Amino acid sequence: MLLWLLSKRAMYGQELADEIAKRKGGEKPNPGTIYPALKDLKNRRLIQVRVQGRKTVYELTREGRTGVTEATVYFTRAFGEIFEEPVRRRK
Repeated sequence: MLLWLLSKRAMYGQELADEIAKRKGGEKPNPGTIYPALKDLKNRRLIQVRVQGRKTVYELTREGRTGVTEATVYFTRAFGEIFEEPVRRRK
């Protein structure tokens, strides 16, 4: 989800946490979850970090954009038919 959010625009950690909470409809991920994940993505060269004033801004690298594209293709292939079929309710 972090890569997908960053494919929309560069963000700092709190913005990412807010966006995840909005999409999950609940609590924000805690810093102990989000920042280690961002560090891992940076170590894998999928995101880059830049300091902007007092904020650390995260943005995708070229490899990160490729990763988002590949993940989207995989997700669509694996789960796409879920969205194509109407939901049938049990009575």
